[in-house]
Amino acid sequence: MTQLGLPDTIRACLFDLDGVVTKTAVVHAAAWKETFDAFLRAHEGPDARPFDSTADYDEYVDGRPRADGVRSFLESRGIHLPEGGADDPPDAETVNGLGNRKNELLLERIRTGGVEAYDGTLRYLEEVRARGLATAVVSSSANCRDVLRSVDAEHFFDVRVDGVVAAERKLPGKPHPDTFLAAARDLGVEPGQAAVFEDALAGMDAGRAGGFGYVVGLDRTGQSDALYAHGASVVVKDLAELGGDE
Repeated sequence: MTQLGLPDTIRACLFDLDGVVTKTAVVHAAAWKETFDAFLRAHEGPDARPFDSTADYDEYVDGRPRADGVRSFLESRGIHLPEGGADDPPDAETVNGLGNRKNELLLERIRTGGVEAYDGTLRYLEEVRARGLATAVVSSSANCRDVLRSVDAEHFFDVRVDGVVAAERKLPGKPHPDTFLAAARDLGVEPGQAAVFEDALAGMDAGRAGGFGYVVGLDRTGQSDALYAHGASVVVKDLAELGGDE
């Protein structure tokens, strides 16, 4: 399987969405920054240290379920909010309220700016499918299906385990491996027979914790060393480097 850059034992490929298939990670980061900066100014005043859309995003929210991201970042600043409920309004000062505000801003940015896919990933997916490997998309996003449809990429995946499915099955999100393990089970393969494709540090942790056969880190933001430190088997800037476009 040298053209795919994977061990011969791999029978399935499990792909994260944002930052791997689609160029939405930067949109997520911008929506988180707008959400948290407004909250911090209201909570701590105009001199509040703003959310860092690279360091804070990578460390606390990237790849995690929305509420976990809110909780993780606020804890890093010593702030604790009530959980609230999933239907909290976006102006509620609760974990779920802030998460819903972020999602509202994200969808607004997607509607106005659109979504793009990474061409190298789409070509790689075509080659993976041509070689008969099973595929799944594994994302913490509840908007995963809509985003895939917007770039005409839904047909590339046999299985989808996203934020909606995780909530239905009560699966903890990344950095826990449960969503990736569920995708492997749905595809009928053992974790050691599956490769994980991720750009988030939380996704690397999930790949390592789940005992997957190969973990590919996508370095979109210059964090190659951190991806390796969190469990990547190999790090590339684009999946075209592994093959699939020859």
